[in-house]
Amino acid sequence: MILPRLNRLLALEAAVRTPDGAGGFTEVWTELGQLWGEITPRTGRERAEAGIPISSVGVRIVVRGAPVGAPSRPKPEQRFREGTRVFVIQAVTEADLEAHYLTCFAVEEVVA
Repeated sequence: MILPRLNRLLALEAAVRTPDGAGGFTEVWTELGQLWGEITPRTGRERAEAGIPISSVGVRIVVRGAPVGAPSRPKPEQRFREGTRVFVIQAVTEADLEAHYLTCFAVEEVVA
């Protein structure tokens, strides 16, 4: 295995739902910690929602490994943030047999 180049500082975030007092809830993203990662673009596409073009790019993000259940281990539906860029995690798997690294498959969406 070629060692990844962990040169991007990413904030790992999870959604926290809180009651809004009117029977619903509000969703706030809370930072769980920061991880160094390597981001590799995959494929992209553009679609329209309500007449607004949205660009969607799949990315592969490699971070250091963490045991299952550890708060530092990314999970689907969490996200990485790098400045104003947001990468929504769709799947996580071990990148190598010893689980020294994790591969996160994520999507970055940008309103064009």
